[in-house]
Amino acid sequence: MVAASCRVSEPADRAQAILPDVKMIYTTGYTRNAVVHNSQLDPGTEFLAKPFGIDRFAAKVRAMPDQT
Repeated sequence: MVAASCRVSEPADRAQAILPDVKMIYTTGYTRNAVVHNSQLDPGTEFLAKPFGIDRFAAKVRAMPDQT
């Protein structure tokens, strides 16, 4: 999902309001600061820095905690 014209977490917040168990991985072409606050990710936030290939993406998805 692309969040070009809104707050970075707004699309994720909307999706999670409808599907509370949906998992999100944030990625950005900008700096980590787009989803990092005071040098820390928000609790439960997953981040994958660009550039990344399918192997890194798959590993990140597999490593996400199962919260269901």
